[in-house]
Amino acid sequence: MIGLTVRQMQYFDALVQTLHFGRAAKLAGVSQPALSAQIAEMEQRLTCRLFERGGKTVRMTDEALALQPRIERILADIRDVETTARRGRPAMEGRFRLGIIPTVAPYLLPHVLPELRKHFPVLQLELREAVTASLVEDAASGRLDAFIAALPLEHPGLVTEELFPDRFFLAVPSGDPAFASPPVPPESPALERLMLLEEGHCLREQALAVCGNVRPVAMASYGATSLTTLLQMVAHGLGVTLVPEMAMRPASTIPDLKIVPFQEPMPQRTICLAWRRNKARHDECVELAKIVRGLGEAVLAV
Repeated sequence: MIGLTVRQMQYFDALVQTLHFGRAAKLAGVSQPALSAQIAEMEQRLTCRLFERGGKTVRMTDEALALQPRIERILADIRDVETTARRGRPAMEGRFRLGIIPTVAPYLLPHVLPELRKHFPVLQLELREAVTASLVEDAASGRLDAFIAALPLEHPGLVTEELFPDRFFLAVPSGDPAFASPPVPPESPALERLMLLEEGHCLREQALAVCGNVRPVAMASYGATSLTTLLQMVAHGLGVTLVPEMAMRPASTIPDLKIVPFQEPMPQRTICLAWRRNKARHDECVELAKIVRGLGEAVLAV
């Protein structure tokens, strides 16, 4: 009898997600030696190598790739059992795993976290910041209870609740003569200097959609992973970038940076809460959406 444990499968899943023993241990909430020992025991019981270790890099073997979807299904079923057992208990009690995209997290969380603590003092909230594709995958597989992102989300296994619209503005160098007379038309040639986040960020695709008639060329040699980095680059005259309305307040404090509006109708994204269809925590997600939706005005106040 092989006798794999749920803990070993959880550690396997964490290592698959991160491909790094240190980060996997942090994700699993254990020490790195404890995680490594459980992975080694798992390999011994299965009589095969699951991960190739080479310096700081970790690579999944063919055996691990074959096991991954089966282990994901087992862990998802276990999470469903745990969630079903919670029915009848008070809402938003215990562990709740919430994901959020990087272009929303720093602006929304300062408002959301105090409200959740006030309404649900015994809630054990676990946060994960990641790009949309990763959050969709984690929610669909049961690794997240819900996540906050921007519509549209193309996945039949997810339920979405709209939270609030978030208009787009343009961040430009403060002395740039091309933007001396806003509002900015979306077909302005000056938008060829538009700088984008690296691949995988939904804000990149939204920026391309907003400026669909202009071919951005400024990002040829950059790979920014955060909006804050892009705004600093704009302030130093390297180009222009889109800034969501929720980010305008901190953006306005950056020296040599100017925020200008687009022509009406102003482009916008719609922020939503998403969770797995038929999930036992449906009612809790609806309640969470209601709370976050009510914070919309505070988040967008400038």
